[in-house]
Amino acid sequence: MSEPIRVRGPVVVPDAELVWRFSRSSGPGGQHVNTSDSKVELRYDVAASKALPEVWRTRALERLANRLVDGRVLVVQASEFRSQWRNREAAAARLAAVLSEACAPPPKARRATRPSRGTVERRLNNKRHRSELKQGRRSPRGE
Repeated sequence: MSEPIRVRGPVVVPDAELVWRFSRSSGPGGQHVNTSDSKVELRYDVAASKALPEVWRTRALERLANRLVDGRVLVVQASEFRSQWRNREAAAARLAAVLSEACAPPPKARRATRPSRGTVERRLNNKRHRSELKQGRRSPRGE
């Protein structure tokens, strides 16, 4: 690969921890399609990785639990391009995006706030005005 897979900041996944597999892509094609292994499968053992800090590794294992094979290996596939090289780049980018999102810190907790008095009054005045408009459109009862 040309560039290392960067997770977040200075953290990089070394090539030694990645396992690449190639196979034939499905779908239509011409004479070339039966001989080229353009589909790419990239495997990364998250649980055994030395590249990720411990906090990030546990966070990734929790968040990616439903995507991991045997509870430890993340598998990413790419077959949208005809060239194996472009599929390799796509798989690496996809792996980086998935890991980056999984290792991200949890969002800040939302602090509950109350609407201001002016906001509440404007909302109620608007509702009252709407109600009067719609009542004015009704036909008189009993006719």
